[in-house]
Amino acid sequence: MCGIAGIANKQGTMDAAAVKRMTDALARRGPDGEGVECWPTAILGHRRLAIFDLSEAGHQPMVSPDGEIGVVFNGAIYNFRELRRELEGRGYSFRSATDTEVLVHGFREWGIHRLVERIHGMFAFALWDNSERRLFLVRDRLGVKPLAFVVLNGEIAFGSTPGALRAAGRVAEIDDGAMLEYLRYGFVTDERSIYRGVLKVPAASILEWHGGQYSIKRYWSAIPQQRQRGLEFEDAVTETERLFMEAVSLRLQADVPVGVLLSSGIDSSLVCWAVAKLGARIRAYTVGVPGDPWDETSGAQETGRAVGIEHSILGLAAPDISNVDRLVEAYAEPFACSSALGMLSVSRAVADEATVLLTGDGGDDAFLGYPRNRNLWLAQRLAGILPIAAGPIWSAMRRGVPRIGPLRRARAFADYSTRGIAALDDNDYTRSYYFSNQLLGDRLNGRLAETKAIRPTWSVGAARTIFEDHIARAQRTHFVGEYLPKVDGATMYYGLEARSPFLDQRLWEFAVSLPVGLRLRHFHLKSILRAIARRRIGSRTAERRKRGFGIPVHRWLAKRWYEAAQSVWENSILQQEGWINAGAVMRSLAEARKNGVAPLPLWYLFVLEKWLRNQRSVATPNLEKETVRKANLDAERSTTAGSYFSAPTSSSGKIVGFSAATAKQI
Repeated sequence: MCGIAGIANKQGTMDAAAVKRMTDALARRGPDGEGVECWPTAILGHRRLAIFDLSEAGHQPMVSPDGEIGVVFNGAIYNFRELRRELEGRGYSFRSATDTEVLVHGFREWGIHRLVERIHGMFAFALWDNSERRLFLVRDRLGVKPLAFVVLNGEIAFGSTPGALRAAGRVAEIDDGAMLEYLRYGFVTDERSIYRGVLKVPAASILEWHGGQYSIKRYWSAIPQQRQRGLEFEDAVTETERLFMEAVSLRLQADVPVGVLLSSGIDSSLVCWAVAKLGARIRAYTVGVPGDPWDETSGAQETGRAVGIEHSILGLAAPDISNVDRLVEAYAEPFACSSALGMLSVSRAVADEATVLLTGDGGDDAFLGYPRNRNLWLAQRLAGILPIAAGPIWSAMRRGVPRIGPLRRARAFADYSTRGIAALDDNDYTRSYYFSNQLLGDRLNGRLAETKAIRPTWSVGAARTIFEDHIARAQRTHFVGEYLPKVDGATMYYGLEARSPFLDQRLWEFAVSLPVGLRLRHFHLKSILRAIARRRIGSRTAERRKRGFGIPVHRWLAKRWYEAAQSVWENSILQQEGWINAGAVMRSLAEARKNGVAPLPLWYLFVLEKWLRNQRSVATPNLEKETVRKANLDAERSTTAGSYFSAPTSSSGKIVGFSAATAKQI
């Protein structure tokens, strides 16, 4: 994994200083080196995290022997050795043992579209064809790796993050629409950027820029064109296991130490089982919240013993408000996913021992592990047998059904079955909380009110596709806007490459082509993965309920962080710029303190204020600042072993230490 950046224009006025500012802003993504390559109308910049071929031969930008093709690459191509052998058979010579070099020669041999079809992995890369004065920006099939760009006055500038483009001076203003998205979700989706004018290359897409104009084409779809028919459940389980084992094996390829993340859930447990089955001697890591109901350490320890993998528990000790400071530094856009705090914690500790970290991300998405998946599938099936008149009838009846306890859930389910995907928006708790507590300032209040003013429509016909509609929307929003950035931002902040077998394109294509009835067999979430876990690990792991990778910020904000949160609103930038009503926020926070729990919107606003303050305090990042940051990080690591983390333990309870010597043995 790395950081990439660059500029191309038709005038030939190259701003090398701007590219340097971008690579400096991306320094944490690539601590092992940097490089810049210039042509008359283009500049490519790179920050390197060395995974394959740690020598100087792997330096980027990587350029063809004649200097006409240049590439900057972020990610991993798992089938690069296979592609290399094919290209060598066609007469191409390689100077490195990296995956990046296959892009240089592969483009010349196959062209951009056939090249992208052949590569298997996660990636975001830029390729400059100097002879054609043409730039290609390419993003992987699922959108694992980020890539943003801005087009202005015939020039295109791109970078791994929107923050890099801000550092280049290409953007500065906050986008109102993105602020609304953030207030709703706690993150900005891939369809927007927090900075006005910045766009994100969509997943599974190729952007082509030439002569001041650009076009974008999709080369793959995450939604299957056809379903598997007539496949028995056991056959689906067997094929899933085969593809999964292949995916894990591919992701163990590296010239650096590898680790694996273990929670108490099925997905990461299966990854650890596969790692052990393949004979890889690597360590599993779990972040715990000692004494908290969300703590996952006991389940993770049980799994570690069952599969026979070395295991360290990284205990998140007393919650420190500085954790939030790291959160807003790590993410280029405001990001309030609370489990990102845990991901940052484990990344910081693992970075001392490994450079590649395997995770279980994606299993819930491909194999339907979220409770809402089951609820909406049942609602869709019910809508299939309801008469069209059921919508207006339920609309008249629902006023008499109270929104309390089980009746609240039944009321929502009836809405889903008679209205469709729009019913999910009606149950948007965050929006109603902002309104009822008058938290928003004039700058946003009117715009959010516009969305609230839309009158509900009742349509059983729309409900008959609510499951598919939800899956498509979740793919565009939470999956690529929250789940993937959470892991990328946290691991990259500490110079780690995260890899998830469940995001393997072949496994994903097979999984999403399976009928919903197989993936939710007997109405069990993730029934196929549970069957594998039951067969290979044990029934206790297979039947364990989904808990998520939770950090209890809603309690910390109302208790331990209350004073710090309150002080933030006394001189609020959000208030000064008209985004929020700080007095109303403080009153809501005081009420939350009485209840002992802070609602999500208060957490979203707190993170947003902290993020905005961080942005205002940081001008243009430079190398000197990064050098200081690295020195601070080294000092932080040496002083926090006993305060931020409890001593890591193996699955047998033995104390284990973090050292360079240990890392080399993994």
